[in-house]
Amino acid sequence: MVKEVVRFSLNNSVSNLFVEGNLVIPDNPIGIVVFAHGSGSSKSSHRNQLVSKKLNENNIGTLLFNLLAEEEQESDRRLENIISNIPGATLNKFNISLLTERLSMATEWIISHQQKSKLQLGYFASSTGGAAALIAASKYQIRSVVIRSGRTDLVDNHFLSEIVSPCLFIAGSNEKTLIKINKQTMKKLRNVEEKKLSIIQKASHLFEEEGSIENVADIATQWLKNYFSPLVHPIS
Repeated sequence: MVKEVVRFSLNNSVSNLFVEGNLVIPDNPIGIVVFAHGSGSSKSSHRNQLVSKKLNENNIGTLLFNLLAEEEQESDRRLENIISNIPGATLNKFNISLLTERLSMATEWIISHQQKSKLQLGYFASSTGGAAALIAASKYQIRSVVIRSGRTDLVDNHFLSEIVSPCLFIAGSNEKTLIKINKQTMKKLRNVEEKKLSIIQKASHLFEEEGSIENVADIATQWLKNYFSPLVHPIS
């Protein structure tokens, strides 16, 4: 198993900003999954780390990285205290275009660094990261997308119509509004042949209930294994 800390420079003209990630490539990998965390989260999220570990145990590589630089996170913390006095202000963590840009950057890095192995690429996203994952999936050949508690209502319809990747949505049964949102999104994915909503009973948005995040990891791993399998025809 290969473990590596990677840094992505943001090429900011004002300061030398970068985001950092943890890359894990197990022995004999069958694919690799890039994580896109939600607002207020990071690569250190114990939920994403648990899912990542489960994927690694099943020969799937993972890249967990921070969508925002430390300076951008600090800016959000300062702005949250005064945002009510700034009309039109948007926190970085809610800037879907910015999050999509960062996910695209990581995607292109993976593609360029995995050319020899030609590993199939998937996404595992949550909350606002789910919106970024769907938009990015409309631009790249993503083998499959898994979204946990995704704010998929933040994606414009024209992006949804361009997605062909199989999509799995996972939500807790206590999240009635989110379940409705995910169902509406699935209807708009008219070019996606395989799409599914899995509901974890008695679970809330963060899946903090006993055993719930483990269920998410099991469901996501099985779904991704199926689509990384050489027996499944690749997306054309």
